[in-house]
Amino acid sequence: MTVGLREQRKLRTRRALMESALRLFMAKGYESTTVAEIAAAAEVSPATFFNYFPGKEEVIFADRLAQAEALAQALGEHHAGETPAQALLRALHRMLDSPEWTMDPEAGDLVLARIRLIATVPALSARALLEVAELQTRWSADLTAAFPGELDAFEADVLTGAAIGAILAVGGRALRTGVPARPLPDLIRDAAAAALSPSRPQTA
Repeated sequence: MTVGLREQRKLRTRRALMESALRLFMAKGYESTTVAEIAAAAEVSPATFFNYFPGKEEVIFADRLAQAEALAQALGEHHAGETPAQALLRALHRMLDSPEWTMDPEAGDLVLARIRLIATVPALSARALLEVAELQTRWSADLTAAFPGELDAFEADVLTGAAIGAILAVGGRALRTGVPARPLPDLIRDAAAAALSPSRPQTA
């Protein structure tokens, strides 16, 4: 789908705010960084910041809605003959390819910075637990809807739990070892493929 010039400008501004915020969080600390400082670093006004984010916490979790929408759309287009695991894996690939998921390729350290912030700032850690739970609820519902009569809620939770576990495993390893040599989306694809392999038992 082609993105119009206006949407491209909005995406660039949004991304500039996210990158500026994360760089400041790394340099000054999350609690010490103000919205005014983030806006100034991105060369916009504080009012513009609030047009994109309700507050600085939202910068950390900014991509969750876009990810959920991308995955839901992909699941709704599942191909004939696909198993639920195959459809979920394909949908994850669609999500990881969306422009919302990654930042500037030259700023790969910012993805790791976000992971580190979530792991070390108590308010963000608590928010992340809620986000993961809500994300799995939505993914399971979307997967069940894509396979009416073929998949029950438990089976959907097992599959989506495996996929989310793969994402968390890659993030946790990056936190322990630093910026990986390969892009995180590629590592997540590999981890999800392993977690959703047909050779693995999917239900009890």
